Amino acid sequence: MMWTLEQLEPVLTGHEGWTVSRSEDALVLANENGIEAFLAVAGEQILVEVLLFPQSEVKDVAALNDDILRTHKMFPLSTLGINEIQGDSYYVAFGSLSSQSKEESVVIEVATLFRNVEAFIELYQDHLA
Repeated sequence: MMWTLEQLEPVLTGHEGWTVSRSEDALVLANENGIEAFLAVAGEQILVEVLLFPQSEVKDVAALNDDILRTHKMFPLSTLGINEIQGDSYYVAFGSLSSQSKEESVVIEVATLFRNVEAFIELYQDHLA
C-alpha cells in the first residue's frame, strides 16, 4: 500500500504528545516541545522535515558545515541539509522513507527526527550568533 496524507493523518494524530494539522500538500506535526515537522508524500517517498535555523544566524558557515559533516552520522535516520525558503537559506533536518513503509516505520521516523532535532540544536548551538 502506498500512503497518502489522508491515510497518514489519523495514524500520526493518534500518537501521544503530537498534534497534526493539514497545510496544502503536507501535514504539520508538532511535538510537546514545540518542534514542527512537515510531512509530505511525493510519489514513492515520504519526506519529513524540520527547519533548524536560518543560515544568516550562523557565525561561521564553513565551520558549522565542517562540524556537521563530522558529526551527523551520530544521529540515526536523519540528515541535515540547506533549503532555500523565500530567498533565505535555512538549515534543515529531514528523514525520508518509502511511501510503502509500514505504519510503525513512519511513526519511528517522525519520533526519531523530533529527538534528533533537539540534539542537533544543542550540538550546533555554539555556531549561532
